[in-house]
Amino acid sequence: MSKDFTVDDSFNLQKLRIKQAEANSPLRYVSSTYDPNDQIIRDGFYEGGRKIISFANILKHDTLPLAETLNRVLKVGQQEMGRPVEIEFAVNMKNQQEAEFFLLQIRPIVDSKEVVNENFENIDKNKTLLYSHNALGNGISNDVFDVVYVKTRDFSAANNPAIAREIEKVNMLFSETDKNYVLVGPGRWGSSDPWLGIPVKWAHISQARVIVESGLENYRIEPSQGTHFFQNLTSFGVGYFTINSFLENDGFFDEKFLEAQSAVFETDFIRHIRFEKPLSIKINGKKRIGVVMKPAL
Repeated sequence: MSKDFTVDDSFNLQKLRIKQAEANSPLRYVSSTYDPNDQIIRDGFYEGGRKIISFANILKHDTLPLAETLNRVLKVGQQEMGRPVEIEFAVNMKNQQEAEFFLLQIRPIVDSKEVVNENFENIDKNKTLLYSHNALGNGISNDVFDVVYVKTRDFSAANNPAIAREIEKVNMLFSETDKNYVLVGPGRWGSSDPWLGIPVKWAHISQARVIVESGLENYRIEPSQGTHFFQNLTSFGVGYFTINSFLENDGFFDEKFLEAQSAVFETDFIRHIRFEKPLSIKINGKKRIGVVMKPAL
């Protein structure tokens, strides 16, 4: 495949270690420094000590008026479009006092044709496959029959690159038939660091109707909440759940139910389950609650 045409949206990005990038002046304005003597992280760039990209000077000390700028852009966008908006932006920092703000994308948050008013608080857990208190998206789907999930038993982050390749192959089959599925796995979907999650590109999971980050007791990763695929999630109406079943009242994933079902396809790392009747997917975007109900067997 030509380098001019690829589904890899990071093909033209160079990966650098923080130490390699220290000579690049903008790093000074977004980093903090670990002080090994006092064993604390100090806001700002100081000689010596490991550097951490924290954006502390901007977020905590307002060296650049980013929060004010974002509030203004969101307010104007809502006024012009007649509804709340979501944006993507970039900032080119020339120095600590001068920067350029670029609005990359702005779009209205479109309400689903189907309004979700159901009270999820009293939902029957025995009939629930997935439940999230931290869900993105909105609406109802009743035409998804499949679940593809990463097996958590004996899970190791060292296998994440191999898992990504297997999911890509499964997604291609769904793409050929124009069908959708629910995708569940630990860690951050789309992470460039395979130790933090499964390093898929959007093209590898493009047929997923709902994507779920499900934390594990021995694999607790700060959730991405869909940031790696922000544009695609909003454009295609894909739901995104964050679940930590090992914590009390932080979501639920009934993997044992899936383990009891026959698999259409299975490897050492993933399983593909297909039901005869559809799953019921409901997301209340305002309350950030999402559920996937088990089909009637």
